[in-house]
Amino acid sequence: MSRRPVAAIILAAGMGTRMKSETHKVLHPIGGRPMLLHLMASVDEIAPERTVVVVGARREQVEAAVAHTAAVVVTQEPQLGTAHAVLQAKDALAGFEGDVLVLYGDVPFIESATMRLMLSKLNNEKDTPAAVVLGFRAAEPGAYGRIDADDGVIRKMVEFKDASPAERDIDLCNSGLLAVRADDLWPLLERVGNDNAAGEYYLPDIVMLANADGRVSRVVETAEAEVMGINSRAELAVAEARFQAGRRSFFMREGVTLTDPGSVFFAFDTEIAADVSIAPNVVFGPGVSVGAKTRIHAFSHIEGAKIGEKAEIGPYARLRPGTVLGADVKIGNFVETKKADFADGAKANHLSYIGDATVGAKANIGAGTITCNYDGFFKYKTEIGAGAFIGSNSALVAPVKIGDGAIVGAGSVMTKDVEADALAVARGVQDSKPGWAARFREAMTAKKKAAK
Repeated sequence: MSRRPVAAIILAAGMGTRMKSETHKVLHPIGGRPMLLHLMASVDEIAPERTVVVVGARREQVEAAVAHTAAVVVTQEPQLGTAHAVLQAKDALAGFEGDVLVLYGDVPFIESATMRLMLSKLNNEKDTPAAVVLGFRAAEPGAYGRIDADDGVIRKMVEFKDASPAERDIDLCNSGLLAVRADDLWPLLERVGNDNAAGEYYLPDIVMLANADGRVSRVVETAEAEVMGINSRAELAVAEARFQAGRRSFFMREGVTLTDPGSVFFAFDTEIAADVSIAPNVVFGPGVSVGAKTRIHAFSHIEGAKIGEKAEIGPYARLRPGTVLGADVKIGNFVETKKADFADGAKANHLSYIGDATVGAKANIGAGTITCNYDGFFKYKTEIGAGAFIGSNSALVAPVKIGDGAIVGAGSVMTKDVEADALAVARGVQDSKPGWAARFREAMTAKKKAAK
C-alpha cells in the first residue's frame, strides 16, 4: 500500500427520516457504540491525516459525539446530492495533497483492510486509476446504482433511477464508497451536473467524467454484508444481530463458554479472558472486563465493571459502573453494586445493594444488606473492613466504617463507625409476652361468632 497521506470524508447529511427519531441516524448504537464511531474506529486503523464528517441537520449532536476525536464537522445545507456533500469538505481539506476515502456514516462495518485495498488499487502504477469504487454483488440489487465493469475496469456507472432495463439486470452494485486523489477530486466535483431523474449532484458521476477524459477507474468488490446501510429501526436490528453474532463467535474461539450464545449480548469493548463461563440471558454494557475462570450465571446485567479471576456472578446480579471485583469474589442473586470495590474473596450472596463502598478481603455481606449512600442531595461512602461479617437485613448509613473482623448483628442500622473485631448491634429490644397470642385468638374468635 502507498504511504501517501490519507484523508477520510464521512457523509452523514441524510435526514434519516425512516428512523423516526430525534437522535441523528448515525448516532444510533450498535453494541453500545454509535454506528458513526464504529466506522471512525476502523478509519483510525489506517491513521488518516484528516477526517471530515459532513452533516445536515442536528450538527450539534454529531459534534458532541466526535468531540474526543480530531474529526472536523461541516454542514451541507441544502442537501443537493452526494457530490455536493463531498464538496462541502473542500475547505476543511485545504492544502491536503494525499488520497481521499469517501465513506458513509450509516455504513459502519467497513473494515480497515478493505480501505487499504482501495488505496492500494488507487496507487497501482500500471494504470493509475482516477478512482477506485467499492462494489458488491447484491442478492437483491433493488434500487442500488449499478456498475458495468470488465476485469475490474469500470465501463459505466449509473444510478438505478437512470438505468436502462439491461443495466438494471447487472448485479454488481455501487456501495457509494470510493477512493480518489485530492488533486483529482475537487476539479471533478466542480464538473458534476444534476441532469438526472432526481435532479441531484451524484458523486459516482466523477468516474464517468474521468472516463470521458480517457482515464481508467477500477472497482474493488467486497461482501454485501460489509457495506450494509442502516436507514431504519429494522435495519438497525439486523446490524445489531450481525454485530452480536460476530462477537459471540470471537469469544468462543478465544476459549469462552457460552451455554446459549444467542441469548448473550456484548458491547463493542467487552473483554473476556479464557475459561470464563457465561450462562443464558446475560447482557454486557460498555466498559466490562472479566478475568479468567469466572462464572457468570443467568439473567445478569453488567456494565462499566471490572471482574477479577475466578469470581462468581449471579444469577440475577446487576453490576453497575464503577464496580471492581477482585479474585474469588461472589456477587449472588439479586445483588446490585455501583461504585463498589470488592477485595479478593469478599461475598455478597443475596438480595443486597452495595453502592459507593469498599469491601475488604473475605468480608461477608448477609442477605438484605444495603449501604444507605444517598441523603437526597449527596452521596457518601461505606467502608467495610477485611474479614468483617455483616448480618442479614442490615442498613449501613454512610458515611460509616466497619472495621476489620467486626461483626454487625442481623437487622441492625449502623450510623456510627464500628471498631475492628467488635460486635455491633443496633435494633429494638425484643419483648415476649407468654400466652398472649392464644388469648388474642380466643377473644377474636368469640367476637366473630357473636357478630354472626
